[in-house]
Amino acid sequence: MSARDYVEKDYYAVLGVSKSSSAAEIKKAYRKLARRFHPDANKGDPGSEERFKEISAAYDVLSDATRRKEYDEARALFGAGGFRVPGAGAGGNVHFDVGDLFGGSGGGGGGLGDLLGGLFGGAGRRTGGPRRGLDIESEVTLAFRDAVEGVTVPLRLASPHPCGTCHGTGAQPGSTPRVCPRCEGTGSVARGQGGFAFAEPCRECRGRGLLIDNPCPTCRGSGVTTRERTLRVRIPAGVADGQRIRLKGKGEPGERGGPGGDLVVLVHVRPHQVFGRSADHLTLSLPVTFPEAALGASVKVPTLDGSPVTVKIAPGTANGRTLRVRGRGVPRKDGTRGDLLVTVEVAVPGELTQAGREALSAFATAQPDDPRAALNAMDSHD
Repeated sequence: MSARDYVEKDYYAVLGVSKSSSAAEIKKAYRKLARRFHPDANKGDPGSEERFKEISAAYDVLSDATRRKEYDEARALFGAGGFRVPGAGAGGNVHFDVGDLFGGSGGGGGGLGDLLGGLFGGAGRRTGGPRRGLDIESEVTLAFRDAVEGVTVPLRLASPHPCGTCHGTGAQPGSTPRVCPRCEGTGSVARGQGGFAFAEPCRECRGRGLLIDNPCPTCRGSGVTTRERTLRVRIPAGVADGQRIRLKGKGEPGERGGPGGDLVVLVHVRPHQVFGRSADHLTLSLPVTFPEAALGASVKVPTLDGSPVTVKIAPGTANGRTLRVRGRGVPRKDGTRGDLLVTVEVAVPGELTQAGREALSAFATAQPDDPRAALNAMDSHD
């Protein structure tokens, strides 16, 4: 995407959000549209493919706080069409490079200065430089055990890539682009307005600096095609639901030798039927009988790795008490593991046999404790 497109394209409208939308609202809108227009869901539909690229480009800018601020500033300056310098003399023309107002000359530092230099800069020094590829966001859903222990998963991605037919030139094989005669390859021309002169993108070549007389039949002169690829991505042990993993350089390829963007993988974790998670600890509810809680017992407890452990229930253990099994939780970065937290739940029989009923009646007579004595005493003093 050219720098002019960057300024003129309303990324907020692309995602269907307002300029005041929060980061969470922008993310929600992007994910909804990305699912709708993803190439995998619209096989053979070039319109959906282009819409997906447009949505991805908009989210790449608006999801990054720094880039969003630069984009808003650029549109505030140039969205109305033109840049004016107040207070200049009425005599001669003042020719300047807008990029120099916001950034240094040369280099690939990025930022608003590079953007404006690419949009209005002289001699095309920024438009011809390397450009970092866009970031790509993908999602993966993992089983609970795989999220805890780590797993390698295949990810199928569809992203822009240099055209294999023309090798990114945009020209039909056997032909080459020619230098634009109007801007002499700089991608910009000087235009006078009032007492000033400033550079603007060349309309003849649309800021590219080159003209293509015989467009490539595969990419239609853009130099870019969408390619599907499969990456094997290692998900580290201990990843949590909703966590994002950033893989450097695995996003869209850079332009003109620039570095690739990043691949950002959003992880979803399916719940487990037995285990839960609290930070670096695994959690488990352990049903015990009333005699086990009252008299004490040794009870086997399952672990996520399949090897059970034995926990001791102390005599008189109350319902809801949590026992700790050290080192049987989630792996940490330092090589240690969290714990397994076992919460005791005293199970009450839904039905009693006649012998059980008689035994409990005898117990109530032999052990006449009143667990509500403190509550009753409080009521009597009110």
